Amino acid sequence: MYYFALIPFALTLVFMAFFQLEKLMWFIVFTTPLSLNLEELAVGGIGMYLPTEPLMFGVMILYLLRLIQQKDLDKKLIYHPITIAISFNLAWIFITSLTSEMPVVSFKFLLARLWFVVCFYFLATQLFKKADNYKKFFWAYLIPLSFVVIYSIIRLAGFNFEEKPAHWVMEPFYKDHTSYGAILAMYFPIILLFTGKSYTSYVKVFSYVLLLLFTLGIILSYTRAAWVSLVAAFVLFGIYKLKIRFTVLATITVLGGLILLLSWDNLMMDLERNNQDSSDNLSEHVESISNVSTDASNLERLNRWSSAWRMFQERPFFGWGPGTYVFQYAPFQLASEKTIISTNAGENGNAHSEYIGPLAESGVLGLISVLAIIIMVYYRGSILYHSLPEGELKNVVLASLLGLFTYVVHGFLNNYLDTDKASVPFWGLVALIVAIDIYHSKNKLSNSHTK
Repeated sequence: MYYFALIPFALTLVFMAFFQLEKLMWFIVFTTPLSLNLEELAVGGIGMYLPTEPLMFGVMILYLLRLIQQKDLDKKLIYHPITIAISFNLAWIFITSLTSEMPVVSFKFLLARLWFVVCFYFLATQLFKKADNYKKFFWAYLIPLSFVVIYSIIRLAGFNFEEKPAHWVMEPFYKDHTSYGAILAMYFPIILLFTGKSYTSYVKVFSYVLLLLFTLGIILSYTRAAWVSLVAAFVLFGIYKLKIRFTVLATITVLGGLILLLSWDNLMMDLERNNQDSSDNLSEHVESISNVSTDASNLERLNRWSSAWRMFQERPFFGWGPGTYVFQYAPFQLASEKTIISTNAGENGNAHSEYIGPLAESGVLGLISVLAIIIMVYYRGSILYHSLPEGELKNVVLASLLGLFTYVVHGFLNNYLDTDKASVPFWGLVALIVAIDIYHSKNKLSNSHTK
């Protein structure tokens, strides 16, 4: 009965939950990159990550019970625009779970979203009242993630760094190269943060080593979306540093949209001439990003998006129910749009978009609620960044905004917020921005004025 050997470990976690909750939270963050999906390990068909998700569920229950007993939820947090946007999203997920085609699936989706948001937004904002806790949060994820990168590179080396094995060498820790690449890209700006002058020399040296390791990991992940997201983050970095005004950005966006609309036919003709598929050659692999004529991965995304759009057209307001896309999209595929990796049963995955997926599953308000969170994060985050004096916290806000932006861009092509791997850093970074805005920005501003 080897499972009995886990009893002391389980009792330790229970003790931490009641008496050392902060340390338990850092333990959850540390184990997230190393967590294993029971479903992928063929253990009883349970789609849950261990040990993180059961722990998050337990922490959520304890936190909610404490709130009911003590009623000490900070009003500044409740009325913050980002909290309001998140609450709207959760409320609409609840409503569309009631109208769902598969209510059990939708309420399971809602429950998972709740333990991510409660633990790594509402509880994490309280942990970040202590400003230096951001370092624990970042390093608790970065250190085990670096082990996964080393593990993946060593495994890939056994296959001569070829492109096909790069899709799965990060298993069992990440389900495929796209989720793995998305997280590496998200933490790239965070590593750059620790190379700044606010940190000790040994932290800087270690950070440069990690920077080299993560650069190699991102390249060898062959994740084109991660590469694109880092380029977009670099552009956003330039916008913040140059202090380009919103009106200028809006004008450029509108003009760019008009030019794109007017040249759409010619652009599509050029894209259809590109027949460069995914390749071991990095330059060819980059070229394949725009291949919508023969690349199976790109074509399958178009198939999933088209199916989601047709699902939305049939149920535009309430959608088919949160988490139900994978079970419902098969009949909406067109024979002309299917690829060599399509299936008639439609059991091979989700909508491959953090925006189109909610549109099909929760209707137009589902998409609006997701966009509201992103808009509020960058609206409040940008005001916060520009208002803070030069220094450590200003750089933390910038790194958080850039890290989140890599996922915002990646979200056009993939969706992973139903997993602990992406949700822990995503909601944690949002919580960090909100905590600095509520608890630390006024102190920093008053200090800078007195100086």
